[in-house]
Amino acid sequence: MTPFRRILSGLSLFFLLFACSSDQSSECQKCHRGLEQTSASHEDCLSCHGGDAQAAEKEKGHRDMYCQGKPGKPECWEETCGRCHPYQLKRVQANLMTTNTGMIRNIQATWGGKGSGPYAVRAGEVYDSNGTLQKLVSVTELDGLAGELYRKFCSLCHVNRETNRIWGGSHGGGCAACHFPYNDNATYQGEDETVQGKWPYSSSHRMSALPENKVCQRCHNRSGRIALSYQGLNDGNNGLVPTKNGMPGPHLLGGLRNATSITPDIHFAKGMDCIDCHTSRDIMGDGYAYRNMYLQTEIRCEDCHGSPQKRPEHKAILRENAEPLRESVNYRRKTVRGDRMILTGKGRLYSNVYSEEDKVVVFDKRDGQRHVSKVITGTPEHTIAGHERLECYACHSHAVPQCYGCHTKYDMTKLGRDYVKGRKTPGKFSETEDYRMLYPFPLALNQKNKISPVTPGCQSFVTVIGPDGKKRLDDYVFPYKGEPRLRFAPFYSHNTGGKAVECRECHANPAFLGFGQHVVENDNIKATLICEKSDDKPLDGFLTMEDGHINAFSAVIRENSRPFNGREIKRIMRVNLCLTCHGSGKDPIYQKELDYDALDDCLARSGRTLP
Repeated sequence: MTPFRRILSGLSLFFLLFACSSDQSSECQKCHRGLEQTSASHEDCLSCHGGDAQAAEKEKGHRDMYCQGKPGKPECWEETCGRCHPYQLKRVQANLMTTNTGMIRNIQATWGGKGSGPYAVRAGEVYDSNGTLQKLVSVTELDGLAGELYRKFCSLCHVNRETNRIWGGSHGGGCAACHFPYNDNATYQGEDETVQGKWPYSSSHRMSALPENKVCQRCHNRSGRIALSYQGLNDGNNGLVPTKNGMPGPHLLGGLRNATSITPDIHFAKGMDCIDCHTSRDIMGDGYAYRNMYLQTEIRCEDCHGSPQKRPEHKAILRENAEPLRESVNYRRKTVRGDRMILTGKGRLYSNVYSEEDKVVVFDKRDGQRHVSKVITGTPEHTIAGHERLECYACHSHAVPQCYGCHTKYDMTKLGRDYVKGRKTPGKFSETEDYRMLYPFPLALNQKNKISPVTPGCQSFVTVIGPDGKKRLDDYVFPYKGEPRLRFAPFYSHNTGGKAVECRECHANPAFLGFGQHVVENDNIKATLICEKSDDKPLDGFLTMEDGHINAFSAVIRENSRPFNGREIKRIMRVNLCLTCHGSGKDPIYQKELDYDALDDCLARSGRTLP
């Protein structure tokens, strides 16, 4: 950098800091005594909240505040947080968690929503990863059940809008959703007596640079319920049936739901937070718009644990403005130039995962706890021939939340709150379900052509009551690719264990292959868990077998995803012939490809055949 550019850079930084931390005498503190300072770099009220800091009267001082005193809201981003943090602002504006374009697109695919799109919470312009401009259309313009479902049901958790009506699920809007944690009641619990105990406010005025797990749980406790599974909680009892000392629980969740305990994810058990694995680009975005979450997410199990053939990759920090140096400012252990950092699945540097003497070491961002990651490269149980397409979590997931038989009613004789439009409109949703499961879980091919768990997404029988009180639809299943099909979607449950699922489970239990709970009779696999609206097909599976012939009747959605085909299933199940004697994945026979013709000859000599 030339001396002239260095001077300009210094002046820019000076004016930026001055704008964000002006040291003015303020009337605000005379009323708001005891209010916590947001952070050391946020010194005055005016730069964030706006208003008149010199006015002695409350009404005049508050008159021109940004977003009624809540500067984290997206409506005010450019004037508040984004004025000092333009880099973060541009990333968050295109982020899936902000736009929800992926969720809305998937709702359209399941609920028959039509329109030009792509739809998002707010209209705007973003660029995809190829640099192509995309014009986002407001979801208020999405007609039909898809638009109504998102606005009246799904949008409650969206970070674009404050949610303050749900016990355990309340959060601020925009930046405040993660960086100003709410408590279960959305009430202020700090020392400022003017707002103490009032609603809706964050529990403290002190900003949290590194959100804790409870922040993630406020949104990620429905649908996939990944924040619950990660911590070892199972939301499997929606009826508040007493489970301990006559009381619901033992863990009360948002919306008067309760959870019981299961084995937590191994990373949680070792003390790791969500942010210790996920990078800021996973959460806040990298500035580009992606179609689905799996495309935005940059981390992989292989980053820290290696793949069967390749150890984790790393690079040294060479530049003085490298991303890890900036991101680790608030970490307990800060990175320095020269540190060798592990690379993410997109080839970027982690900010808390190091290569130390051929070891992969993870440091917790908040408390600096040190973890040595086990590298599995070259180990026999991970180099089994034929397992090249397996996602790590296909074998290492211990529980996968599955919600079957969701019966959704949309009643147009009642009013329901549209959280995006901010008012009640005709049409209210309600739902019931048949059952939930954690294990076993079905497997299928995901978007990357790799074998992963799948879970219902969404599996809905829809009833619509018209304004006249008459049924327009009755337990209707929306068509997918021209046929009425229930849906499954690839899924990572965030309930990982060190010990893998037994070989015999996947190879001998048809439930893992997509047949659901079943009875095997000769060359038939008959479903046992069905409902009256699907009396010939299982809810918890997507395959049937009759007289040795396999039929796929439900859809595994997301681009390029699909169930196992008949040839794949027969090859998977034939491995049982070997597992009878060779039960361990470390057995040397599994290091070479199985000779299925030899297996057929073996069966022929015994007088038996496989379908």
